[in-house]
Amino acid sequence: MSLPSEPKTFNNSIAKAFALLEEFSPQKSSWGVRELAQKLNANQSTTYRLMATLEGLGVLKKDPLTDKYSLGLKLFELGQRVSIHEAFVSKTHPILEKVAEEITETVHLGIFRQNKVFMVDKVESPMGLKLSSTTGAFSPAYCTSIGKMLLAYLSESELREFMDSTELTPKTDFTISSSAALLKELKEIKTQGYSIDRQEFELGLTCVGVPVFNQLGQQVAALSAAGPEMRFREEALDEYVGILTRGAEAIKHKIGSFHP
Repeated sequence: MSLPSEPKTFNNSIAKAFALLEEFSPQKSSWGVRELAQKLNANQSTTYRLMATLEGLGVLKKDPLTDKYSLGLKLFELGQRVSIHEAFVSKTHPILEKVAEEITETVHLGIFRQNKVFMVDKVESPMGLKLSSTTGAFSPAYCTSIGKMLLAYLSESELREFMDSTELTPKTDFTISSSAALLKELKEIKTQGYSIDRQEFELGLTCVGVPVFNQLGQQVAALSAAGPEMRFREEALDEYVGILTRGAEAIKHKIGSFHP
């Protein structure tokens, strides 16, 4: 594995890891440690340590039956961040900032990926409360306002696949863990046009979500506001939904026919 001579800032271990990853392709999607070390003319022990480390990071995944490695989902996630940011987040972030300022709570924008919510953007509450949610991370769909909003607009076959493959593990005492109860609520959500997570994912936290459509009428994301349960006012629900819906409509006009 010969590498070019570079300045002192050049990290050989990172360069070797990328040279290793370059060998995975549609024609050769899996490699054993020995065969990849031979292909790269590299030390087998070094190659093993690199591949084991990349596996631990989710960049590679190992087949326990063959002991061969293939590319993991982490690279897909990173690639999605780039494409989604360029086509979507760069256009919508100023709208999220305006919504957060008006609603005075933390605002999230999420899309549906791998039967979960993939958080593509977040603007913190101007009230100073910091939430643990992270942009670029996944959250459960069945117990978050964004997730339930996204689920409500799935096709029957997509929703059936989700229900068949997802265990409704309770996150709090308020989590809906019954398939029948969740399906009933999803129908109500689609009819009323908004979703609520009342401490279903995290105790002390309430979230309200609305759908985000593109100009073709397709739901492409969901927008939510999250804040402390003690600050949530039931009588102000229409106001919260109104602010979020105006934000979703502004996003619609910015993104055209975009679909993630």
